[in-house]
Amino acid sequence: MKPQRVKIITTIPASHADALREAVGAAGAGQLGEYSFCSFTTIGTGRFKPSDQAKPHIGTPGQFETAEEERIEIECRYAIAKTVIAALRAAHPYEEPMIDIIALIDEADL
Repeated sequence: MKPQRVKIITTIPASHADALREAVGAAGAGQLGEYSFCSFTTIGTGRFKPSDQAKPHIGTPGQFETAEEERIEIECRYAIAKTVIAALRAAHPYEEPMIDIIALIDEADL
């Protein structure tokens, strides 16, 4: 059985976070009843090492890097998840953004 809703999670530099929230909200994510553009954010540190072939937005190929990032969580209907993810990728500055997709269970189905 396909889920009705999913949670999409990504991390992004704070400098690009508002644009990403706007893009995924415009694509239909973050609809909770009579509210739109809903999301949750936490601040953290991303750690990574770009390969020598990478073209990183932050950092230098072949060197370990850290970056202060926002972790953004949004919900959307399963039916529009691919559209929301496409909007996320278009608004994201990273060559390879981290994207987690989690199927959600409706409270009524418990």
